Amino acid sequence: MLDAVKRLPPLPGAQGVQPSLNPTASAKTPAGKGAQFSDILTDKLGTSEPLNFSAHAQSRLMTRSIQLTGQQMERLQHGVNQAAQKGSRESLVVMDNLAFIVSVPNRTVVTAVDGAAKSGNVFTQIDGAVIV
Repeated sequence: MLDAVKRLPPLPGAQGVQPSLNPTASAKTPAGKGAQFSDILTDKLGTSEPLNFSAHAQSRLMTRSIQLTGQQMERLQHGVNQAAQKGSRESLVVMDNLAFIVSVPNRTVVTAVDGAAKSGNVFTQIDGAVIV
């Protein structure tokens, strides 16, 4: 039967196109034109999993009257995605006048600090910082 398939005339307009015998094969992106696999994976994983806030972080948000807008949440998630892409595990994410310590693999905000409390603070046990 494979011989019969080889003898079929080409489809109109398909001159010079060789069909793939591998059903899982896909078109290759020219070098420099596509995103890295790790970028795509991190982006997809990051957007499918929302950020969690620890009880401590929730308490800090309430006591410091910090309310995040939808846009700020998106920026914070983007910062966590960037930290994950670089292999960070515990990261400081600085945004506007706020700072967040995030457990990157768990996608959990551990604590939140506003501008007034941020001054003079020392952040320890982090392996990365992202400014968004």
